[in-house]
Amino acid sequence: MAPKVLVSDKLSETAVQIFRDRGIDVDFRPDLGKDKEKLAEIIGDYDGLAIRSATKVTANLIEKAKNLKVIGRAGIGVDNVDREAASKAGVIVMNTPFGNMITTAEHAISMMMAVARQIPEANASTHAGKWEKSRFMGVELTSKTLGVVGAGNIGSIVCDRAKGLKMKVIAYDPFLSQEKADKMGVEKVDLDDLLVRADFITLHVPLTDQTRNILSRENIAKLKKGVRIVNCARGGLVDEEALAEALKSGHVAGAAFDVFAVEPATASPLFNLPNVVVTPHLGAATTEAQENVALQVAEQMSDYLLTGAVTNALNMPSVTAEEAKVMGPWLKLAQHLGNFTGQMTDEPIEAINILYDGEASTMNLEALTCAVIAGIMKRVNPDVNMVSAPVIAKERGIAISTTTQDQSGAFEGYIKITVVTAERERSVGGTVFSDGKPRFIQIKGINIDAEIGEHMVYTTNNDEPGIIGALGNTMGENGVNIANFTLGRSERGGEAIALLYVDDPVPAAVMDKLAETKLFRQIKPLSFDVA
Repeated sequence: MAPKVLVSDKLSETAVQIFRDRGIDVDFRPDLGKDKEKLAEIIGDYDGLAIRSATKVTANLIEKAKNLKVIGRAGIGVDNVDREAASKAGVIVMNTPFGNMITTAEHAISMMMAVARQIPEANASTHAGKWEKSRFMGVELTSKTLGVVGAGNIGSIVCDRAKGLKMKVIAYDPFLSQEKADKMGVEKVDLDDLLVRADFITLHVPLTDQTRNILSRENIAKLKKGVRIVNCARGGLVDEEALAEALKSGHVAGAAFDVFAVEPATASPLFNLPNVVVTPHLGAATTEAQENVALQVAEQMSDYLLTGAVTNALNMPSVTAEEAKVMGPWLKLAQHLGNFTGQMTDEPIEAINILYDGEASTMNLEALTCAVIAGIMKRVNPDVNMVSAPVIAKERGIAISTTTQDQSGAFEGYIKITVVTAERERSVGGTVFSDGKPRFIQIKGINIDAEIGEHMVYTTNNDEPGIIGALGNTMGENGVNIANFTLGRSERGGEAIALLYVDDPVPAAVMDKLAETKLFRQIKPLSFDVA
């Protein structure tokens, strides 16, 4: 059955057609996002939800979206999506951060020019029949110092455009390397240096705990007198009340804001000040950008629903279509290894340690780690997946660590996981053979070669005669057919293990008969999703 996608906001017909061309069953209802009750009523029928900003994806809506796998936001901002609720429900949240980069950067440059030359006020004055040339004395951009806070995708474009305007560009970004700064032709500085040197400051960072009020009252006081501030990034980056006071006092000469702490912004301390230019979050509002992000979100959602490729997800590692093909068996192995330890562990888990060896160490480790955690968490939550599992693990205070190493044994690559509880450590290792089938190759340090089946039985015992007979006879006498039988031991007479792959679940009565033999330390039925 083809995946079903609901488009509940205004996307272009071209974007909707992409879904159709890819074989997706798409329901285009562009005004539905405004009707919360109707949306909640029907959302359970869909695998994907494509939105812009009008649709509010709340925890309540996600709770009703039992089949939902992916939410695609045409645009960069996802303030209208409850990401925490989506992650807990295992729903991928995607955005399109690159479709409107140029548009947003151009808007920032436009706002900077507008506030430098007081264009909106001069326009209004002239329309009113006045001719106030002396009132609107502006400043040139040439040779001025532009301080760019955040030199990522959009910030770097602003830097490039500003250099074309012959401005001196300084940039603050904790992740900007000196090599990248040199390549961009900008001076890398710390924030305090930028605050006291810049004639213009433009913000291009996301809103996080670290960036909230990055231009606080304290930092605004440090600014060079006569500075002009542009914010086309996110509301909440600037203390609007403190900035309004600095504008009124003349310490800050002007400001241009496209975003506000509360949106829609019907009131702000910055409104109605003569040296402030404001626009209603127009950073991405060009015909080209709106079309680009719509096309991108349609492609991204289709790729995920049809091939498993993950692009621009905010709560899941990205996996390309090529990676998905190569990593498919390894992701399955990671889930099986996690599932084994999850089913074997009854006490609370304190830590999960994962070793990636050889070929496995060269893959997308974030995705593999999510698969391991998902496998482990299956026992406590059957609906868990690679998106929700890390959230559940974090909530439970489980420490996750990973290690990589070059090929160290007979296999080209393998994964070994160790689960730590207050009582014990339990480890299992596996690899993928050339036939693409995952195998268990080590349990509790004992080497084995076990094919993984939907229904299995795991036993531990002392290495002594009679074990194979007891297992074979008991299963045979009770109509349980063994598809594969694997044994391993630490040493002669030491600890031994057995893994049986059987055609059907083993009845509890048969497990009881095995226990009655007194030959086994542990007998455990296991199940794996091998589809």
